Amino acid sequence: MEFGVQLGNLEPAQYRANAQAAEALGYDLIVFPDHLVNEGPDKQMDPKSKAYDHIVMAAAVIDATKKIRVGHLVLCNLFRHPAITAQSLMTLDHLSGGRLVAGLGSGWTETEFKMSGIPFPPITERLRMLDEAMACILSLWQNEKTTFDGEFYHFKDAILWPKPIQQPHPPIIVGGGGKGLLRIAAKYADYVNVVPDAGKRGYISMEVARKMTNDSFREKVSFIRDEAKRNGRKPDAVRISNFVFMTMISESKEASRKTAEMMASMFQQTADEILASPMMLIGTPEECITELKRRAKDWGTSQIIFTGEVGQNEKLMRDLYEKVLKHV
Repeated sequence: MEFGVQLGNLEPAQYRANAQAAEALGYDLIVFPDHLVNEGPDKQMDPKSKAYDHIVMAAAVIDATKKIRVGHLVLCNLFRHPAITAQSLMTLDHLSGGRLVAGLGSGWTETEFKMSGIPFPPITERLRMLDEAMACILSLWQNEKTTFDGEFYHFKDAILWPKPIQQPHPPIIVGGGGKGLLRIAAKYADYVNVVPDAGKRGYISMEVARKMTNDSFREKVSFIRDEAKRNGRKPDAVRISNFVFMTMISESKEASRKTAEMMASMFQQTADEILASPMMLIGTPEECITELKRRAKDWGTSQIIFTGEVGQNEKLMRDLYEKVLKHV
């Protein structure tokens, strides 16, 4: 099992310090979001939330670390032409000595497109753009020249040199939850980070988040496996990644149950469903260890990425790793 931390809404020095702490503890991966604004559920937003350029920040963290893998969850395809994305990620792979994880996605936060004037097509078009972009990026990384005449992107004898250190290409992680996105992940990705679907609405909906349950996660995994097979890949060719939005280590089983009961009404779920929710990890160290092992067995997860307070609070990052993760 691999364990990662998403860093965001920090000052530059904190990014470096928290990444170094994660590496020293034994985490496997640091990832960054890719947004102009940081928007929460149902369009909640703090306009002063820090939104640095996380390609630049990835380079800073790469310079501050030695062995931990570094990437994005995920880069927004609409922000950059695939030729630029391919070049930027190739550069990060060289800066890191081959530690890059290439995270790619279709884009979903409509607010940042409206405010900037960057075109925000319907989700079906965005998915076709992502499909083409991934094909182009992989070709630029692997082939001497790339010629591609698609619906959105057009290359003629395009050259990218040098190639990434990792061959045939850096590992690709795709994040999302809608069937269209999962089809693309099954076609190209090495990892798919399964989260509530936000692409069609253009924001994170609590209504949709409430539907992300133990059973729905398992259904999405089965869909990915079937799609991988349909694309001529082995069903387990795409590794399953779980994104944990909230982590709480309790002092007792009673405290775990009380927390779950308090959250149950908000999510319109039972306390047991909250404790098994893919979006959360709540429990004593022993309960958390058992739950993560269950996810590996029942869902086939081989990667867990923690966001929120874990990436911002070094003590929680340390407690989580030392009390839970190193025992999984």
